[in-house]
Amino acid sequence: MKTLVTGGAGFIGSNLVDQLVKIGHQVIVLDNLCTGQLSNLDQVKNKIEFIKTDVSSSEDSIKKYFCDVDWVFHISGLADMFPSILDPNKYFQSNVVGTLNVLNASKKAKVKKFIYTASASCYGIPEKYPTDEKSKIKLQHPYALTKFFGEQLVLNWTKIYNMHNVSLRLFNVYGPRLSTKSAYGSVFSIFLPQKHAKKPLTIVGDGNQTRDFIHIYDLVDAMIKAAEKSKRGEVYNVGGGKEISINFIADLIGGNKSSVSKRPGETNRSLADISKIKKQFNWQPTITIEKGIEMLLKNISTWKEASVWTPEKIDEATKTWFKYLKKE
Repeated sequence: MKTLVTGGAGFIGSNLVDQLVKIGHQVIVLDNLCTGQLSNLDQVKNKIEFIKTDVSSSEDSIKKYFCDVDWVFHISGLADMFPSILDPNKYFQSNVVGTLNVLNASKKAKVKKFIYTASASCYGIPEKYPTDEKSKIKLQHPYALTKFFGEQLVLNWTKIYNMHNVSLRLFNVYGPRLSTKSAYGSVFSIFLPQKHAKKPLTIVGDGNQTRDFIHIYDLVDAMIKAAEKSKRGEVYNVGGGKEISINFIADLIGGNKSSVSKRPGETNRSLADISKIKKQFNWQPTITIEKGIEMLLKNISTWKEASVWTPEKIDEATKTWFKYLKKE
């Protein structure tokens, strides 16, 4: 099998590449290293082909890499809600134009499977829990909008060009190589550097808000099963299927706590209905949140170079958040 992964030097992409190499795939990685890191691929660098390129620049600049490719996993793009509000053009170029370019290159190369990583942010603040794939779409910020536009391109190309495309709506993914560059990203990317530095864990609001967490290893398993078993043109939620509070996460990690203001525009709850993917793929998450955190804490030294966010730094980095979203 010959497989191409866009964004393969990032958190999700590099963990996927590891597993693809392990099961014997010939892997090509396309990444502009805007958010990814070459060091994420150190363990497989002699077994893959890496090309530094921006898939959102043009289709012509990337189409040669798709020749004879069987599977494409399109993971590259920009994440996080608030930065997208400050620079929507950048997000549109990366997440929509980039997806269009990769889709067209895949179509012309006649790839057998195209797996798109969408976002559960398309549900906004859901009206029901657990939230299934038929739930109302509520696009509350440019990030959610651009990821959903990308998904719509993927599904439309399935119908028009008879491609075997699938969209996976990811909930809260955590695990090794998680990015620590953002003050408004994953709770783990905030807590783990703080834990290593023996600083208080910053709790947003009262900490009773919940998220549906899925470990990266379970996600990678689901992504590969999607390429193997998915139905053409389908959308699947990928989450842990459990509702976990931020306070519970902080208690498992351990240490002192501090508080920062609750952010407008964020949902208080998150819980994926994963019955569809479990039934169709014979898949289910295997790593509990307790086990996942235990694994992370065993390797806490990997976070020693990460920026440590203090309440003051977080307040400064997110202060304009309230300007745009306070009405929510």
